[in-house]
Amino acid sequence: MSEFSDRIRRHAKIVMIGLTGLGMTLTSAFAAINACDGVKVEATKARKQEYAHLVVSAMDNKFKPAQAKFITIMESGNWSAAYVSTPVSDDGVMFFQAVNGNKQFRDVWGGYAEPSEKPELVSWAKKLGAPQDLAKCFAETVTE
Repeated sequence: MSEFSDRIRRHAKIVMIGLTGLGMTLTSAFAAINACDGVKVEATKARKQEYAHLVVSAMDNKFKPAQAKFITIMESGNWSAAYVSTPVSDDGVMFFQAVNGNKQFRDVWGGYAEPSEKPELVSWAKKLGAPQDLAKCFAETVTE
């Protein structure tokens, strides 16, 4: 009977570990969704093509627009941020502001950030002029 009890305890531990992992994953996903409320977060084919040309024109080292690989594209009002990987740079988030209907490159953030750095990231994006919701979404996205 004790062998049976040991098996049940082992299976219960495995189930609990699995549920804990699932809970952590879902919590992270919900945090990203909440942080990006009010922000258009889509990387459709048309948006990727539009932003690929913007990314290439903003960079000193040129490459083919098709070589830009987008992790996500976020938009809020007349501001946007494209999280992009290129063959000539590390992954980064490029910020653009629409002025008279034309998106203009403002700055790029690159590197690695810990979740504890979210307030600093939000502050950095807001200093550029990005709206609060885009700044929060950016910070959540790069720290996921």
